[in-house]
Amino acid sequence: MSAPAQVPPLPSAPPPAARRAGSPVAGFLIDFGLAALLLAILSLVTGLAWGLYRGLVVGAEAAAAGTPAPDAAALPTLLGTPGPLAQILMALVSTGGVALILYFWRRRADRSERQASLHAAAKASTWLWTLLVAALVVAGSNAIAFGAEQLGIKPVPTNLDLMTRAVDQFPLFLLLFAVVLAPAYEELLFRRVLFGRLWKAGRPWLGMLLSSLAFALVHELPGTSANGPAEIAQLWLVYGGMGAAFCWLYQRTGTLWAPIAAHALNNAVALGALVFLGYS
Repeated sequence: MSAPAQVPPLPSAPPPAARRAGSPVAGFLIDFGLAALLLAILSLVTGLAWGLYRGLVVGAEAAAAGTPAPDAAALPTLLGTPGPLAQILMALVSTGGVALILYFWRRRADRSERQASLHAAAKASTWLWTLLVAALVVAGSNAIAFGAEQLGIKPVPTNLDLMTRAVDQFPLFLLLFAVVLAPAYEELLFRRVLFGRLWKAGRPWLGMLLSSLAFALVHELPGTSANGPAEIAQLWLVYGGMGAAFCWLYQRTGTLWAPIAAHALNNAVALGALVFLGYS
């Protein structure tokens, strides 16, 4: 008998674009670039909206007093600068808007992911890990601050003045913003969108590193405060460690609700310390 004819193997299909070497990092960089661009646009829009509102108020006050409309040179002084409530609202719209846009545009969860997240959130172990990570973040941040202070390094957080004024004038709204809203949209952006892309691509440690660096940079941008290089490095270490811990918690539990809750607990402790102990 003759040997059966050998069927040549079918040519293998090229790997999908999402699995090419380096493409997950490119996707991360695209996401981060889009976040920066959208943040600039929304910040400009909210700033213009506040300026328009103040212009209407100034015009109405001038009309009620029967005084002539102010000239262009005096207008910036009359408009003033946004107060704490306006700044918080502007941050909520701009940063929260970026998180929502990128989530629905770039990293929206499908039905199976949402079900898996809810299943993980129903486990008692999820919340034990959440409490543990939140406690370690608070302890680690204070340990870093204490060690830096022994070296004469004592930074002033960029948002300290805003938080201090908001505590005095709008305590309940600040509580809602710092403990509920900000943790939700920051985790959506930094953990779900940025870290999640590299985690899904099988590179969680790289995603943890890059998203934590982005988290630290956004919270303490050089040139926006009087902090020097050593002070900025300390704040980056705190924020970067916090971001890495929340990435690990997200990966460990499988639900974004865990890092949101841990972030909220951390912010609640920091806000409580500011209210009852002040900043010294």
